Amino acid sequence: MRPLKELRWVGSSYDDFMAFPAPVHDSMGYGLHRVQEGKVPRHSKRLKGQLGGAVEIIADHDGDTFRAIYTVKFADVVYVLHAFKKKSKSGIATPKADIDLIRRRLRVAQEHYREHPAEESD
Repeated sequence: MRPLKELRWVGSSYDDFMAFPAPVHDSMGYGLHRVQEGKVPRHSKRLKGQLGGAVEIIADHDGDTFRAIYTVKFADVVYVLHAFKKKSKSGIATPKADIDLIRRRLRVAQEHYREHPAEESD
């Protein structure tokens, strides 16, 4: 059996994720666990453009939409880049401010991984 990929959180993503309502937290947490197993979670899609390598998990709850953005660009490590409640009422596009934050955090993850690669497993 293959070991789980390490899960790392960038910026405020952990605190933001933990603040989600319990049903959202549970379903997205299960989705992230599947990512750690090397699987693709339900209700996920790849982000396009300059955010190649970033994937979002989407969950709806009580009329709100929640998203968690992660990347698996690095061997044996999953970085959670951003977790937020979508505020825009028009369209499904991710707001520009969130895209910019994800782009910055992706650079932070790349730098962090260079300095702290995945732990070797026995």
